[in-house]
Amino acid sequence: MTEARHRAPSPPVLGDPSTWPPSTFATQVRVLAARSLKTAFGDRRLVFFGLLQPIVLLLLFSQVFNGVSTLPGVAAYQGYVNFLVPATLVNIAMTTAMSSGAGLLAEIYSGFTGRLRCMPISLSAVLVARTISDSARLAVQLLVTALASVVLLGFRPTGGVFGVTAALLLTLVVGWCLSWIFVAITTWLRKAETLQMASFVVMFPLMFSSSAYMPLETMPTWLRVVSALNPLTYAIDATRALALGRPSGWSVPISLAIAAVAAAAGGWIAARTFRSPRGVTPMA
Repeated sequence: MTEARHRAPSPPVLGDPSTWPPSTFATQVRVLAARSLKTAFGDRRLVFFGLLQPIVLLLLFSQVFNGVSTLPGVAAYQGYVNFLVPATLVNIAMTTAMSSGAGLLAEIYSGFTGRLRCMPISLSAVLVARTISDSARLAVQLLVTALASVVLLGFRPTGGVFGVTAALLLTLVVGWCLSWIFVAITTWLRKAETLQMASFVVMFPLMFSSSAYMPLETMPTWLRVVSALNPLTYAIDATRALALGRPSGWSVPISLAIAAVAAAAGGWIAARTFRSPRGVTPMA
């Protein structure tokens, strides 16, 4: 009896979750981001068409609007392709940011986020992992689109390797910051149809009222004013200037400042809504 009372306790079972040390926030983000990346790149057909779509759109826009290459605001770029490609990179970032909300909504409807609430992890890590994984996917899309533009469409980035790299990094930062806006919209709406309509209402006016496809000098006065207030215009102008080795002025710091404000506002709203029980359950 005495021997049994003083017997050493049994070693903990390795597979017993109660014996596992608590994970850090960085570990949670890394594991969740890896899961999202595995899902995104697991389907080869999805990867192929995801990379093909921006190239096809770029090819169509470059041919449809090729007639404007003689306009004063475009002729200085020595071809409409040089004017269009940097803007297309920013538009790809906008589209990928919109898909961040769709990916989060899919996890909400599948019950994945609901199960995570029962685990000792930070729900904010779910949002950070989602935006990071989508940014990694965006980096691949931007690189492939830039290379395809040079090889297939004759894009000539006169800014050199440094300028193109800076333009891609700027676009990547802008895309990551924009993804927080769509993640915040998702945690607020939580319904696929409403999210899709709201995303397009945000995306298309921003894209087509910016300096993406036409120079500001050719626009009506009222649209020129709207374009000057459009935050996407500054990102497009900054990307063009960096990729083509042209003076950027204040477009780079202004675009980064706007992106930072958007990320901070979207992140605060998303985290606040997502931590509530309403934020991780689908809309009926």
